[in-house]
Amino acid sequence: MTRDQSLLAQLRTYQAADAVEEEHVRAMVNLLTNGPDAFSRGHFAPGHFTAGCFILDDANRLLLHHHRRLDRWLQMGGHVEAGEWPEEAALREGREESGLGDLRIVGGIFDLDVHTIPAGKGEPDHDHFDVRYLARTASPESITIDESESKALAWIPLERAAALMPGAESQRVLRKIDRVLSREEYP
Repeated sequence: MTRDQSLLAQLRTYQAADAVEEEHVRAMVNLLTNGPDAFSRGHFAPGHFTAGCFILDDANRLLLHHHRRLDRWLQMGGHVEAGEWPEEAALREGREESGLGDLRIVGGIFDLDVHTIPAGKGEPDHDHFDVRYLARTASPESITIDESESKALAWIPLERAAALMPGAESQRVLRKIDRVLSREEYP
């Protein structure tokens, strides 16, 4: 099974949390079935797939970084490289941006989001079709900031994360994390 086929199969069985996320699923399926190379960083109309991870430690704090270019607190994430699967990209980006070598994804796709990235670095405005995962670390003290990507890196209690990430897409994910932690669904 190819990367595209695998992601398409996962998207077709994914249970969206709300109508907005359902629309993201439809947009991602459309990009995969109609785009020439949905994972290519050079595919700008409408955009390309990216991957990210929301990292939790044993105290259920969320690791966020203050993104240098976007000037916002965000989860770890970025572009999917050639031949890389979304979950591999999420882990690689998580490791690169946090310095955490022991990250592991728990469960499957955790959230889906399509958002616009403003023009910059010679690229036009375009959308990121972001496939997001939940990840765990057992060594939160090992974080190391990548100053080319981040202004700051911090472990944040979920209640505080809601204030730092006020967007509806982030609030949806934080509600999902809270539900997972209250049910102890993921180790």
